[in-house]
Amino acid sequence: LFSFSVALKRMLNFNVPHVKNSTGEPVWKVLIYDRFGQDIISPLLSVKELRDMGITLHLLLHSDRDPIPDVPAVYFVMPTEENIDRMCQDLRNQLYESYYLNFISAISRGKLEDIANAALAASAVTQVAKVFDQYLNFITLEDDMFVLCNQNKELVSYRAINRPDITDTEMETVMDTIVDSLFCFFVTLGAVPIIRCSRGTAAEMVAVKLDKKLRENLRDARNSLFTGDTLGAGQFRYYERIEICNLYVYTGVKSYIFFQYIYSFQRPLLVLVDRNIDLATPLHHTWTYQALVHDVLDFHLNRVNLEESSGVENSPAGARPKRKNKKSYDLTPVDKFWQKHKGSPFPEVAESVQQELESYRAQEDEVKRLKSIMGLEGEDEGAISMLSDNTAKLTSAVSSLPELLEKKRLIDLHTNVATAVLEHIKVSLTFPSPQYNYYFCRVSDFVRFFHSHYLIEPSL
Repeated sequence: LFSFSVALKRMLNFNVPHVKNSTGEPVWKVLIYDRFGQDIISPLLSVKELRDMGITLHLLLHSDRDPIPDVPAVYFVMPTEENIDRMCQDLRNQLYESYYLNFISAISRGKLEDIANAALAASAVTQVAKVFDQYLNFITLEDDMFVLCNQNKELVSYRAINRPDITDTEMETVMDTIVDSLFCFFVTLGAVPIIRCSRGTAAEMVAVKLDKKLRENLRDARNSLFTGDTLGAGQFRYYERIEICNLYVYTGVKSYIFFQYIYSFQRPLLVLVDRNIDLATPLHHTWTYQALVHDVLDFHLNRVNLEESSGVENSPAGARPKRKNKKSYDLTPVDKFWQKHKGSPFPEVAESVQQELESYRAQEDEVKRLKSIMGLEGEDEGAISMLSDNTAKLTSAVSSLPELLEKKRLIDLHTNVATAVLEHIKVSLTFPSPQYNYYFCRVSDFVRFFHSHYLIEPSL
């Protein structure tokens, strides 16, 4: 996850290494992405991080955009015909000062020529600063998990592959989509995998196609994306400089190496398994926090969307019922509570939140106590001595207020999420066994505890 975040930050820094402790002001720029690029960036970089990188505005490629002629633009899109046409239109309309074009997957020679011809016709050749293949056609959600990047969920799914009426062309499209994502992942990882698969299934089709694509790339020693010098240095490499209609295009990829097996010459193992060999597991609802959030809530790309219940209110006869407000929460790797307890049994989350709540209240009470002491009246030596002794403590407490408020925010967040999970369990599931009854009672106790002991605003 860390390396892929670095990959994006480097791209947003005009494909120049981003120095974290740099004292210089970032170059202000505009980020233009399509839906694919949005899904890739959103789980990894927050709006604040984008702002720190100099991104003052981020817009969808096909939205209505006003010209900003004195600002450079960084594009991050799939190389589709529709996207290429819109980028050519941007060049003709002279929307930005300069253009840094980054493609999620490798762009074909023909589409590069289309961009070059559009730039030449618009007299914008010098404005197209860089063109890069980024090989980031996958979505990284956690340190050890990624998913395929596709807006059409029906295109790449178990149902799509196993439809009785699927045509050979449709199957090839599904296989090519999966292979491209896997290829991009290993290119970004900078390692050639050892592939193992089950025979006679769709997994074998993917394995054969991926093996062929890897071998074809490795045969071209000059332009290979897995060259040894790139792996050892961990540097961005320009693999080829092409001149098309006076437009210089750099086709290449970055190799960010942060994995021990690269330096120990070990190759990762890629195991491709067909879902048909184990149909029972997807039907089993695990009682862990993360699994329940995924199963019963609207959870997508590390963001959970909840409907806020406003309680039962009497409405006048014939009046429209009040619309429920929707609220979103990000369950990201920076959420320490989520990282620590996402694999815990759901009832145990109550105990963990209770401990966090008690710790928060203890810190809050300490701040209040110190504030009271600092307000002592009188000039006797005891008061002055007590005031002096507690000044340092109060200073430390005040400096920890941002951390304290963040802790309260996380407790609020997980209280709301856990309560929503329980409400869905009540509505959707039945509990025929004593084990389920045990869990149900514990979860109910946990929510009752929250409603009776929490949701109290601090007075710092």
